[in-house]
Amino acid sequence: MRGGNAALGAAGFAAFLLLAEAVPRLGLVREDYFPPASRIADALGAELVDGAFWTALGDTLTGWAAGLAIAVVAGIVIGVLLSVVPYLREATASTIEFLRPIPSVALIPLAVLLYGTELGSVLLLVVYASFWQVLIQVLYGVQDVDPVAEETARSYGLGTWARVRHVLWPTALPYVMTGVRLAAAVALILAITAELVIGAPGLGARIAVAQTSQAVPEMYALIVVTGVLGLLINVGARSVERRALAWHQSVRGEVAV
Repeated sequence: MRGGNAALGAAGFAAFLLLAEAVPRLGLVREDYFPPASRIADALGAELVDGAFWTALGDTLTGWAAGLAIAVVAGIVIGVLLSVVPYLREATASTIEFLRPIPSVALIPLAVLLYGTELGSVLLLVVYASFWQVLIQVLYGVQDVDPVAEETARSYGLGTWARVRHVLWPTALPYVMTGVRLAAAVALILAITAELVIGAPGLGARIAVAQTSQAVPEMYALIVVTGVLGLLINVGARSVERRALAWHQSVRGEVAV
């Protein structure tokens, strides 16, 4: 079944490449705006042998990884604290609901004022956007804890942190991993956006330079790189999720199927 799905996926991708090659060749779209896939592939090959490209890729991955790590740690720690400290969840609920809907891109002027075009601007946007993905999932996971298991742990005299470790964390972990997977994708989006708009070093800034210099094939090649990067991050996040939740019923069922 998996082999059949892979074959269908490969066939669909091949058809997409043929369409991307044919549309500009047939004059349906001007090649100045959308070059054929073969020209984009040539531009991509040129990028791969350019040292500046790899430097930009490293800058993007640095901002993505550092921001994601900060957001995940902060989201888990704060989420657990809000859940175990009496009345703290209720006291912060309105503040969370006020801050969470604020678009991260609205913070771009603040990021520029504070950090200019440095890495700090990327981290500010990435952390802010990714943090909420993790925090909300942690709070949902804690709410899903079985009250009977919680009361049993209390009756056996387990302290707060022992209950967190043995009762709360196993229940919340599937939610946490979902939050991390979502945060990983959001972090990449915001890292590229910050580089594209602010001009921070990375693939986004390189895309902006290609666009302003009318290097259209190079621009599309870099966009393809960001797409591949997003795909790899999603696949990696799902792999980590499956390993972390190998004991969970959902993953065992998925493997069995």
